[in-house]
Amino acid sequence: MIIAGVLIAGAVFAWPRTRRTVTTSAERAVHSTLHTASLAARPLRRGLTTDSAEEAAPHLRALTGAAALGIADPEGALLAWDGDHDDLEDSFLAAARQAVTGERRILVTAGEAGDHPRRTVTAQPLLIEDTGVVGVLGLVTTGQPEPGMLGALAEVARYVCGQLELAELDASRARLDRAEVRALRAQISPHFIYNALNTIASFVRTDPARARELILEFADFTRYSFRSAAEYTVLSDELSNIDRYLALERARFGDALQVRLQIAPEVLGVVLPFLALQPLVENAVRHGLAPRPGGGTVSITAVDEGTDCVISVEDDGVGMDPDVLRSGALDAVENTGGPAKSESAHVGLANVDDRLRAAFGNDYGLVVETAPGAGTKVSMRVPKFRAGISA
Repeated sequence: MIIAGVLIAGAVFAWPRTRRTVTTSAERAVHSTLHTASLAARPLRRGLTTDSAEEAAPHLRALTGAAALGIADPEGALLAWDGDHDDLEDSFLAAARQAVTGERRILVTAGEAGDHPRRTVTAQPLLIEDTGVVGVLGLVTTGQPEPGMLGALAEVARYVCGQLELAELDASRARLDRAEVRALRAQISPHFIYNALNTIASFVRTDPARARELILEFADFTRYSFRSAAEYTVLSDELSNIDRYLALERARFGDALQVRLQIAPEVLGVVLPFLALQPLVENAVRHGLAPRPGGGTVSITAVDEGTDCVISVEDDGVGMDPDVLRSGALDAVENTGGPAKSESAHVGLANVDDRLRAAFGNDYGLVVETAPGAGTKVSMRVPKFRAGISA
């Protein structure tokens, strides 16, 4: 059934709450790491200040396993120090100033002092794209740091930068249009983050190279989704970000998730609202295919239709009842048609429809085809050229 010009937020269903006992050391390590990361995120979401740095430092040190950890601001002032070896604070600050100037990692070796053997201070700049260095993270290790330690420092620094970017988003909330804020904040759900990190952790011992690839995909995905960007972007960038998202989901679902792409090369430069496609793809995976035994296929197409480009995201999943579509209560129903227990998971879809109409007119809202057991297809029509709109 086709319902044109109507926003379809998809099937929302309640994930069952089950109590699960952690029994293996790998599972305990994953949950401990996630918990520690969440404890560090809370203060960092307030921005990088003395108070937030002091609160986050112990948790960041736990993530790296360093003997001591320091945090400095871009001017080289010490914000926090956690652990012993405080006699190396001056060495850290000197290295931090070099790291800020060169925008690169600096290692300084300190000689033996008292009961301390030879130690190394490593200063890692906290570098945010389009912003520059916002601070420096430092580690103290005995002897030369192992490659694994340096890798952990780099990844923790990227995590800190991500949280600081989120803090900036929070601070700018009052200056942004309400729809734009909802679009940026709705893109990565805690459910997706947890599953992505859990999937990465499952490869750490069995396939470290694969784990590293997934970590890089996750970092690039979050950096794009939370970047300080214009209101519009081009289709090719949106597709690249979706490819990162699907790489993480395919690692979790395996062969149960198949992806098909059919993109006309001539429409790759079409301008559309920033983060317009990812909510459609996530809806197809989470609410179309995840509940379907054996999974299924997500198909993404973009075709040239004269003055317009038509982009579609289709799944062969569980679909939904057309009566729900006609009810006009899509933001307050679950997959079963009952009342939702929490805010709809599909606020991103509502925002996509709002922004399409605001940018291009009411003829450019989302169009949905769906039926129970027949999957769901969500399409958008975007003009290939529109005066006053550019990426």
